[in-house]
Amino acid sequence: MSLIKWSSTESPEIKIGNRVLSSRYFLSPLAGYTQYAFRVALRELGGLGLCTTDLILASQMLSSSRKAKALLKTSAEDRPLTVQIYSGLTSELVAGARWLEQKGYEAVDLNMGCPMAKMYGNGGGARIMCAPDAACQMVADVVDAVSIPVTVKMRLGWDRNSITAPLLAREFEKAGVAAITIHGRTRNQGFGGTVDLQGIRQTVEAVQQIPVIGNGDVCTVEDAFHMRRETGCEAVSIGRGAMLDPWIFRKLAQTIQGEPVLEPTREEQIQFLVRHFTLMVEQYEDYGCLLIRKFAAWYGVKLGIPEDLEDRLRQIQSIDEFHEIVAQIHLRHGERESSVPTALVKTPNGPVERW
Repeated sequence: MSLIKWSSTESPEIKIGNRVLSSRYFLSPLAGYTQYAFRVALRELGGLGLCTTDLILASQMLSSSRKAKALLKTSAEDRPLTVQIYSGLTSELVAGARWLEQKGYEAVDLNMGCPMAKMYGNGGGARIMCAPDAACQMVADVVDAVSIPVTVKMRLGWDRNSITAPLLAREFEKAGVAAITIHGRTRNQGFGGTVDLQGIRQTVEAVQQIPVIGNGDVCTVEDAFHMRRETGCEAVSIGRGAMLDPWIFRKLAQTIQGEPVLEPTREEQIQFLVRHFTLMVEQYEDYGCLLIRKFAAWYGVKLGIPEDLEDRLRQIQSIDEFHEIVAQIHLRHGERESSVPTALVKTPNGPVERW
C-alpha cells in the first residue's frame, strides 16, 4: 500500500463506511473525559471531524443503566458521533451493536485498546488482542450483525513481545471493518514512554483500503502532521492534546485552509470554560461541579487561569462558587507563572484507574 503524506492539495474530507466526514482530525474517546458536554464545547470551536463517546460497557448499555444513559447522551449538535463499546463477550457486543443501530446511532467502535485493569480484567479492552483468532471472530460477528459502520480501536499489542496490530488490522479489514484507530503504544506501556510511529506505519501497510487513524502524543498541529507524514495514516485521533488545547482542531482547519492560525482571545478562553461547565450542569445539575474538577489541571495554562484559582476549581463545590472563580479569572487572567499544565506534572507511567 502506498503511504499518504499530508499536503495542502489533499481533500480535508475522509470516508469511513457510508459516512463522509468533513475533517480528518478526530476527538479520541477518553474514559471519564469525553462526555457530551466536552464534545459539544469542542465542536463549537470548529474543525472537529468526528467524536467518539467515552467507552461504554455493553451489558450496562443493554440494561439501560444510569451511567450508560449518561454516556450515550447526544443531540443534533453532537454529530457525527460514534459510540464506543467494550465487553469480553461476543454476544454482548453483537447485541450492543444491534441496539445502537435500532436506536439510530450512526456507527459503533469496538474497544481493544484500553489498558485499565477494570476493562481488561473482564476480558475486554486490550486483553482481546492476546487471542487473535477469537478477536477476529468477535469482530466479524459484530460486522455481520449490523449495517452501520463498525470500527475498532486498538493498541500495538499487549507488550513489545506480542505486537499483533498489523495482523489484526489485516484480518479485521477482511471481516468488513470500516476503519481502525491505532494507539502507538502497547498495553504494558499504558500512557508512559513514547508512541511508536513505526508500529503505526506497519499497521497502515498491513491493510489494503480502509483508513487507519493514528493516535497518541498529538498535542500540537505539527504533531498531527508529523504523525501523518511518518506513518501514512489517513486521519489522526487526538485525546489529551484536545484538553491541553481545545482549539487544536480549529488550528488544524486553519492551517489546511491556508488561513492564519489564531490563538484564542482572553474572552474566548474564559467563555470556553463557562460553556463547558454550563453544558455539564445542564446534564448533571450539581454533580457537574464534581465532573468539571478533573478538567481544571488540563485547562489552567491554556485558559490563563492563575494557579490558586485552578486549585480552587479542582475543589469546586457549587455552581455559585464556579461563577465566583470565573469572576476572579476575568480580573486576574494571565497572571499564571508556570507554563506547564498541572496535569503534566505527574503524568501516569502506566495503566491506572484514574488519571
